[in-house]
Formats: sequence, structure tokens, C-alpha cells
Amino acid sequence: MTRAVLSLGGNLGDRAGTLRAAFRALSGEGLVARSVLYETPPWGPVEQPPFLNAVAVVRGDRDAAGWLALAHELEQAAGRTREVRWGPRSLDVDVVTVTADDGTPVVSGDPVLTLPHPRAHERAFVLVPWADVDPLAQLPGHGPVRDLLAALPAEDVAAVQRWEHLA
Repeated sequence: MTRAVLSLGGNLGDRAGTLRAAFRALSGEGLVARSVLYETPPWGPVEQPPFLNAVAVVRGDRDAAGWLALAHELEQAAGRTREVRWGPRSLDVDVVTVTADDGTPVVSGDPVLTLPHPRAHERAFVLVPWADVDPLAQLPGHGPVRDLLAALPAEDVAAVQRWEHLA
């Protein structure tokens, strides 16, 4: 058994509906917790509409590659296409961390799946919803999520706006 933290976001179509559908799919995959939705500015150099972002914590029999496969399945079900790096998308699911049952973090330098996610500590749109779901969360190699949030520029954190509570 492993526990994974997944970051979900999308900025095309019915953003909230897409994230709700992903959460419904995750409920059959060991969903432990999910954040509310947050509206966030886009990340990267491509002009595009704002994202809705959320975090899910899942636990199950998958290894890290299995969680990545599930992330890709969710993206495919949402009609995700990969045309422009950091461009608009219906759904993006990143595997942020994977932890073994004994609490040992899975660490990987594989370019297909780098763990923990190499930029998670810089991204308020990941850290804010994650801290909401798990206030004591730790990002392996970087420390407590709350401390990482405190180290980010205040304007980056303030730009992550609570959008809606998921019923």
C-alpha cells in the first residue's frame, strides 16, 4: 500500500465539472481526502484563462508508476491533449508525493516521474490546497508544507483564491 498526493487542475471547459468527475473516479481508487477548489492564475509563459486547482490524497495498492498511470487515465477521460507545454488544458494531474505505508517517501529522479514533484515547493496552487487537506503535511526533502507556503512571495499565495466548497 502507498499513499499519494495528487495535484489536479484545469482551465478549459467546465473546470469544476471536470474536477468533480476526477474526484468521483478517485473515490473508487482509495480517495482519503480532497480539497475544495481554488481559482489560480496560470503558471508559465502561455497566455490563458485561470485554472481551478485542488489536491487529492489517495491510498491504495498502486506503486508510484501506478499512480502516474491513474493520473494519465484521468487526464485522458477529461479529453486532455498535450499540444503546448504549460498551455491550457482540460485536466492536469500531477503526482506530487508517494509514501510507503511505513512513512518512507518514494524518491525518484526518473524524468518520466520525478518524486517528489520537482517544483511543488514553488507552487502556491499545490501547497495551499494541500495544507488545507493536511495541515501537518510534509514535502519530502523540503519540509512542512506550511513553512514552504510561508517562504513563498505573499502575492503568489494571495493569488490562490478559494473558489467553491465541494459538496
